[in-house]
Amino acid sequence: MEASLTRKRLPERILSPIADVREGELSGVLLQALNLFLVLAAYYMLKTVRESLILTEGGAAIKAYSAAGQALMLLALVPAFGAFASRVNRSQLIRWVTVFFVSNIVVFWAISRFGIHVGVAYFLWVGIFNVMVISQFWAFANDVYTPDQGKRLFPLIGLGSSLGAWLGSVYAGDLVRVTGPYPLMLVAGAVLLVCVAVTTLAERHQRHGQPAARVAEAEQPLDKVGGFALLRRHRYLKLIAVMIVLLNLVNTSGEYFLGRFVVDESIRIHGSDPSSLDVRQQFVGGVYGSFFASVNLVGFLLQMFAVSRIFKYLGVERALFIHPLVAIGGYLVMLRGPSLGTITTFKVLDNSLDYSLGNTAKQALWLPTTREAKYKAKQVVDSFFMRAGDVFSAGLVFVGERLALTVSAFAGVNLGLTLAWLAVVAALNPTYRTQLRAMRTPAPATKLAS
Repeated sequence: MEASLTRKRLPERILSPIADVREGELSGVLLQALNLFLVLAAYYMLKTVRESLILTEGGAAIKAYSAAGQALMLLALVPAFGAFASRVNRSQLIRWVTVFFVSNIVVFWAISRFGIHVGVAYFLWVGIFNVMVISQFWAFANDVYTPDQGKRLFPLIGLGSSLGAWLGSVYAGDLVRVTGPYPLMLVAGAVLLVCVAVTTLAERHQRHGQPAARVAEAEQPLDKVGGFALLRRHRYLKLIAVMIVLLNLVNTSGEYFLGRFVVDESIRIHGSDPSSLDVRQQFVGGVYGSFFASVNLVGFLLQMFAVSRIFKYLGVERALFIHPLVAIGGYLVMLRGPSLGTITTFKVLDNSLDYSLGNTAKQALWLPTTREAKYKAKQVVDSFFMRAGDVFSAGLVFVGERLALTVSAFAGVNLGLTLAWLAVVAALNPTYRTQLRAMRTPAPATKLAS
């Protein structure tokens, strides 16, 4: 350990507040961080186009039903992804799946040239692109690093993801005003093609200094087993899936609470008369503008200065406790009498934790798993089960609206769901440590604990 620290060069020492990068790791981890930076930047360009099209062509109501549609489509797409992964190696998998989504962008652009509205179809497509493409790039990072390396280096890769999301969202708004939505689609597609080139470079770099067996393994297609089958067989994977559903359910419902409270507060201050619409819109826009800026800033600072230290001193598995504990505290405050200030402060911390520490820890959970789990089961969890959380959240909001629940009553429901989330994290901790021991044992290193 000390010997490795003394050999650190200046760039590695500069990055030390973010991640413990050691000799021979710098180029590879920077390529991985660049990949996630570009993917997230492209996604936020596509997301900006999505809002532009859906609000002018479909209307805001479609959002309430999109998650269910995406979940149904993923039931077919995820097995197709798994079947393709069993025929090609990991480099070809990432290359051709990314090119496939880029070809979809070109199709949307071409259809628009005939004056056909694509807003609804594109809205559904972006939700699928988001979960599937980002998941496969994180799977690649999980595949090339050991659990010990991932614990040290994932905070830096996560920083690339955070920076890409931030800069992509900042510049997409300016670009769409200049180019319009459809040219911006093509810009995002070009960025994704750059990701393919970066992946190729990262793959070649990874082969240098690797044992021949490890290089040969990377060239092999995955086993035929499907992602859903892997989840049925292994408790560890089931726990990750349940955690993702509960986390997304709680977080998405929390977004509803914030939006509802902001609207209620705008009416309380300015009244509900139609003549006050403009000033109410300004009020809501101002609140959300400050909210998004704060979330991005706090998330960036947490990713840059806190995540690596939390991983170092608490470990990946214990770091998972932080987010639900903060959520419990926030919903307890909301039960006593919520205000706009308390809700926005809580959601800033909630979302920034999710985007920084939470996201990096969730990705690191896949380090001590088989290659099949990294690519196939992870795709199932990150796409289908994440969207399932959105579906349940939409159902919760529907029932709550019909029962005319107050924000405090909604907060009580979310408190119970957060306690369930915390219980799943508690069950994940010993199972994660079992996985680590299995990976470090020479003979059964590729086996998942049941």
